[in-house]
Amino acid sequence: MIARGAFIHELEAQRTRGQLAGGMDLICTYAGARSYLLARTDLYSDRNHDFIVTSDWPFNLVRQYGATLVDSEARTSEVRRCLQAFEPMFQEIDASVDLSPEYARRMCLIPYNAGQARMLLALLFDKDASVSHDRLRDVALATAYHTAQFPEIVSNNYALSDLTVREVECLSWIGEGKTSDEIALIIGISRNTVNNYITSIMNKTGAKTRSEAVAFAVRQRII
Repeated sequence: MIARGAFIHELEAQRTRGQLAGGMDLICTYAGARSYLLARTDLYSDRNHDFIVTSDWPFNLVRQYGATLVDSEARTSEVRRCLQAFEPMFQEIDASVDLSPEYARRMCLIPYNAGQARMLLALLFDKDASVSHDRLRDVALATAYHTAQFPEIVSNNYALSDLTVREVECLSWIGEGKTSDEIALIIGISRNTVNNYITSIMNKTGAKTRSEAVAFAVRQRII
């Protein structure tokens, strides 16, 4: 198992090389884990997996369980989230989830904040793995440090790279106080299509209301 000093040195080297996934692989190894999933819980959407930043979980497990796991964390109250930040917790994987037999069904969850983002690291271990709580505390801090070095991951515009021209147009009209019916008439599309654009905008920005989406877009100078 990699020593603490060597771990810190190599993690810094991964940061210098701009290797997010490489650093996460190293963190996973230091923890004694078999695989990891890193997600932004503030970007959770049940329509896609854009909230997953990087992962080496088996694909079927990400598809089957990733959304359920992150949804649970996303619904956590702000007070509880503050109290649990950087604190490793263990959770049993539901028996209905198809998991390869070499994995333990008890995973480690580490919620934390990095920049403007609310993050969650989920670690899977081998059945016979020996888990060090001291190392997991190191992992919590190291993961926060490592991900904070990648502003494109932890900034508020992380999910905006695929905001379409039409979505920005709808967002601009919302900012002008227009309703879905009015926007549909102005742009020349159906009301349902406008609402689909608005739903997509809110998923990508993490906004809960139209007003939040507009405020976010103004702060980011999108509109």
